[in-house]
Order: sequence, then C-alpha cells, then structure tokens
Amino acid sequence: MARFVLWGTYCEDALVKRAPYRDEHLARLKDLKAQGTLVTLGPTEGSTHIFGIFEADNIAFVRKLVEDDIYWKQGIWTALEVYQWVQAF
Repeated sequence: MARFVLWGTYCEDALVKRAPYRDEHLARLKDLKAQGTLVTLGPTEGSTHIFGIFEADNIAFVRKLVEDDIYWKQGIWTALEVYQWVQAF
C-alpha cells in the first residue's frame, strides 16, 4: 500500500455551507477510517484548506474517493490535489 496526501481549499463561508452535508460527510470518513483507507483528514485553522492522508493501491483510487465526497459534489471543497507521499520519518 502506498500513502497519498490530499491538499485542497474550502469555499467561502464553508462552516455555514457544509452544515446540511456534515453528518453524511463524517459518516463516510468514519467508514473509510475503519477500512484503513483514511489515515487522517481535517481542515486547517479557519477552515480555509483541507489536508488528508490516505493509504491505497493507487492515486486514481484516492482521487475517486475524494471526488465522491459530498463536500466536493456540493462545492464545499473548491480545489483538490492528491500526491503520492514518501514518508521519510
């Protein structure tokens, strides 16, 4: 398994706009964590950016996971980049 990092941005007023979708989003993240795919994910202070670490076989799988998230589909996340990560320590 490889590790991948997610870096992205939130829309303006993300804390307000995400409210109707938050329960669905968090339930999905909980499932991904239980499956061992999601290592960690969360916003930067002020909820301007998103950061996450995933374990998967390939980058396409991680991109699909991210693009299937309700926050991406509803425009809460406005830009997303996924990179394979080489953990040095």
